[in-house]
Amino acid sequence: MTKHRLFDEDALVIGLGRFGGAAALEMDRLGYRVHAIEQDPRLAERYSRKLMRVLSLDSTKPEELAEARPSSFRIAVVGIGTSIEGSLLTAGNLVDAGVESIWAKAVSAEHARLLERIGVQHVVFPEAESGSRVAHLVNGRMQGYIEFEDGYAIVKMTPPKEMIGFTLAESDIRKRYGVTVVGVKAPGEDFTHAVPETRVGEHHIMIVSGPSQLIEQLAARP
Repeated sequence: MTKHRLFDEDALVIGLGRFGGAAALEMDRLGYRVHAIEQDPRLAERYSRKLMRVLSLDSTKPEELAEARPSSFRIAVVGIGTSIEGSLLTAGNLVDAGVESIWAKAVSAEHARLLERIGVQHVVFPEAESGSRVAHLVNGRMQGYIEFEDGYAIVKMTPPKEMIGFTLAESDIRKRYGVTVVGVKAPGEDFTHAVPETRVGEHHIMIVSGPSQLIEQLAARP
């Protein structure tokens, strides 16, 4: 699978089951340097040739997790689902390490509540959020992502700096990036359909449609 190299950043994924594995591979495709932890040696070996680094250790133990240097990562994804205790202990260790943006899989409402209580910023239910979809959201620019089978996507995202203060006609995003701004919304205001005269502010959230790879390129802009 071709890598886009859009997000030049290290990220940590813990647990390489169906959810975590999908997130890790999609993040790798998007350009993240993915470091992973998987306690099952066989699963760790399977992914060792696909990701930058895979460690087989117990992330619930701070002294073992320290080997991965969690404090050096801004983004971490916890894909542990077979053990709620393991998920909570791992997430707690990441919180203690000062990881800024933690995304954790929850298997129940109670699990989600406990994750939030210990300081996890983003709790994900796999039934609603696939691992590959979460990979698009961890950077923080996209707030919603829906991809269709033909590679077409619709996303909710914050505008890049090059659009702020300009109308859509002036920034000419459709011509430059091959995507369409469908509408914009500011806090406390109604959603408005975009027209060439729509001026984009830093407080706006945009709905953008187009080929997923081209949207990824726009989302990677500062």
